[in-house]
Order: sequence, then structure tokens, then C-alpha cells
Amino acid sequence: MVNETPQVMTIAGTDSSGGAGMTADLNTFAAHGIYGANIVVSVTAQNTLGVQHVHMLPPDMVMAQLQSVADDLAIRAVKTGMLGDAATVKTVAQGLQQFNFGPLILDPVMVAKGGAQLLSDEAVATVRTTLMPLATLITPNIPEAEVLTGRTIQSPSDIMAAADRLHSFGTKNILIKGGHGNAHMVTDYVRLENGEHFWLQTTRFDTPRTHGTGDTISAAITAQLGLGVTLKTAIMHAKAYVDATIRDGIAVGHGHGPLNHFPKVTAENQPEVYDEI
Repeated sequence: MVNETPQVMTIAGTDSSGGAGMTADLNTFAAHGIYGANIVVSVTAQNTLGVQHVHMLPPDMVMAQLQSVADDLAIRAVKTGMLGDAATVKTVAQGLQQFNFGPLILDPVMVAKGGAQLLSDEAVATVRTTLMPLATLITPNIPEAEVLTGRTIQSPSDIMAAADRLHSFGTKNILIKGGHGNAHMVTDYVRLENGEHFWLQTTRFDTPRTHGTGDTISAAITAQLGLGVTLKTAIMHAKAYVDATIRDGIAVGHGHGPLNHFPKVTAENQPEVYDEI
């Protein structure tokens, strides 16, 4: 009976306002009926208006947490969120190579909604060389994909070229999120290891309650993998789930408010799938 309960893990920072970071991850895990462990790499002073201060934990404390979880739990999938600096990225990569935590969902958190930089330039380079080759899936938004690839993205063909570039860094599967656009539809691009690729579209909600969307979709994919579904199915379910969390967003704070991580997902939230756009 020990460790039969599905278990997943997040490696990320805290959010004192409760909308993003590991709070969003753990709420997402709970919403999917799965147990979540958490490795704290940083503590932030943060609210819906932005990030006011970041305190990084020492790398040896990060590694100690990874060791503790590995010694006792049976993690089926893991995601990373805000990692902050190169030393932390290297430590996390070392831990992921040392311990078997299952598939890695890499959410390359770089900039907060309020504009604060959450990943140093040195850390970006370290993500490319140490974490991306370990990742089962990477989930950048368009600004993050531009930083990782060094290329401007303005069109669907640019997105596909960026996916090619990300694949060249060693990541097997890629989800480039289109939520930062201004179009009526939110369009994401998926490139899978087997060569399959497609576009996902949902209607954009006119709402300021979008704090933690990147954390939430990567956590939802992680939860789905922990429940044993395929990666493609996990992405589809996660997209519908996040759409519902935005639709039912919570009226908290004076800036980018939080999502509702316990929404009712309906047929209206299911994304449309296109081979090309």
C-alpha cells in the first residue's frame, strides 16, 4: 500500500500572494486529485501588482530537499518553475540526474506579469545546456521562447522555427504558449518527439485575472502525466483546465488577479486543434 497514491513534484519559488509559483502548482495538483511534493528554491515578496523582492535558498538546501523526497516518496513526474540563478539551475539539474523523478516538465519562468526579471542571463544559458536536454517537455511563452532561441517571433512560421531551435537544444517535446498576444484567440503550438505537430486555439477571455497561468498549465500537464496519460492527452486536458481557471478567475488584489484552480471544466473549454493556421 505504501506509495500507491499518485505523486508528483514541483521545484519552484513561493508567491506570498498565493496566485503563482508553487502555490499554483500545488493547487493544480490537488484539483487533479494527485498528491504534490514541493522543493522550495526561492522565497518571493510578491502580489498581484508584481514582485518586490526575491530571496534565493542556498543550493545545498535545494539538494537536501531533493534527497529527502527521493528517499521517501515515489514521484511519477516533476516540473520546474522559477529557478532564479545559475547555481540553482545547476543544482536542480544535478538532482534530476541523480534521482528518478519521472518525466520533467520545464517551465522556463523568466519574467513576472509585472515585468520583474526572474531568471538571470547566466541562468538562461545554464537552462539551455543543463536542463533542456533533460526535459520531456518545455513550455515557454513567446517572450521566453525569444530569449531561449535568440530570435524574434512575430508569425506562425517564426513560432515553428523557434520550436526547431528549441528542439536542437535537446528537448524532446515543445509547447509554445501564445497567451501574450492580443488576438481574439489564444493560439499555442505543440511539437512532439514523434514528429506530430499541431496548433491549439481557445477564445481569449477579457480579464485581468491571469496571474500564474504558465505555472498552472505546466503543473496540470505534470499532474496528468502522474495519473498515467500520454503526453498529448496531458497537454489537451491541461489546456482545457487552464481555460476554465481563467474563465472563473478570482477577484483578489489590484493587479493581475489569480486563477480559480478548482473550476468546472466544460465542453466550451476544450481547445480546437488545427494542423496549420
